[in-house]
Amino acid sequence: MNTHLSEAARRIPVRGAYDVIVAGGGIAGVAAAVAAARDGASVCLLEKAYALGGLATLGLVIAYLPLCDGRGHRVSTGLAEELLLLSTRDGSAAPPACWQPGGDRELRTQQRYFVEYNAASYLLALERFVSDHGVALLYDVRVVGVHRRRHRLDAVIIESKSGREAIACRAAVDATGDADLCHFAGEHTVSLSTNSAAGWYYATGPAGPRLHKLYQPFDPAGERVPPGVERGYAGDAPEEVTAHLLASRRMIRDHLDALRAAAPEAPVHPLLLPTFPGFRMTRRLAAAVEMDAEDRREYPDSIGLIGNWRSPGPVYSIPLRALQGVACANLFAAGRCISARRHGWDMTRVIPACALTGEAAGAAAALCAHRRAVRIDALQARLLARGVKIRMAQIEEP
Repeated sequence: MNTHLSEAARRIPVRGAYDVIVAGGGIAGVAAAVAAARDGASVCLLEKAYALGGLATLGLVIAYLPLCDGRGHRVSTGLAEELLLLSTRDGSAAPPACWQPGGDRELRTQQRYFVEYNAASYLLALERFVSDHGVALLYDVRVVGVHRRRHRLDAVIIESKSGREAIACRAAVDATGDADLCHFAGEHTVSLSTNSAAGWYYATGPAGPRLHKLYQPFDPAGERVPPGVERGYAGDAPEEVTAHLLASRRMIRDHLDALRAAAPEAPVHPLLLPTFPGFRMTRRLAAAVEMDAEDRREYPDSIGLIGNWRSPGPVYSIPLRALQGVACANLFAAGRCISARRHGWDMTRVIPACALTGEAAGAAAALCAHRRAVRIDALQARLLARGVKIRMAQIEEP
């Protein structure tokens, strides 16, 4: 069998041009698209699925992890907080009362700023949120390449039912979760194959419908497959993605069988299954700075702060250099594919950090589209004007 085929050269039609293209419609992509649009950029948001939110909606991972440091202080603000409140807007969920205006500040040291929302409500709210900001949204498209002129990306290549097309841009944001755009742009990337099977799903049971949070043990640093777990999975190869999905659904079937065996008199049926693979850490950018949870420095090019969602106390500064491409100066990463390693990757893969880095990446891309370069003082000024905290001294409540 031939290992390669030759394809005739062809002209790729350009279907449009935008200031900013955002690849990936999860929380990071939504934040990036809205931030760029608020800065006056024309924005196109590309999503391979048929809804926004990614793991947060289609994956049924309905935990908007803490925006606080666990010691009573808001840490992640701006769009990170706005998107948390959006998840509760229809009344299907509510943030802790102590974190609402006028709330008990003493209780904030005991209860983290966290919410579990309704995935269907959030999916609809995110779509309306993006539409209301004038973002051009394209579903059912997959990024398959880029076009570069020296150190700048000037078009993203997509494939859809219309075939292979290009969309021209002045800057781009990789919010794919798997660093697809960075990979195609020639950026240095790092991949992990240590993901374990996971599947959150809803089912009926003796106590009525409920969410079951299934997952195999996982190393937070992503460095190994824990003992007792049969194998790990990569997220950047189709056979690995398929194997992960099949293993996750097998785990759900086994769990349903166990529920039925434990309560044979009660009807137990699956109600809603995840339609998005439950990967944690797949492929990421390796940029000028690789964040690590052991590194607690405050970066001069900080674009925001995050807390440690696993334990109270630590606060981390995220530098622009962990978001910006090296090969392409007008390419920015957001969400779980920013330049972060080990436990730093684990800290930045969750919703608050995705929203925070998405907002910064979108604002940086808009600046880059209008001025061809990003001055950190200009970017920080824009983020501060939106209420984003970028310095440790800002986390103390007024």
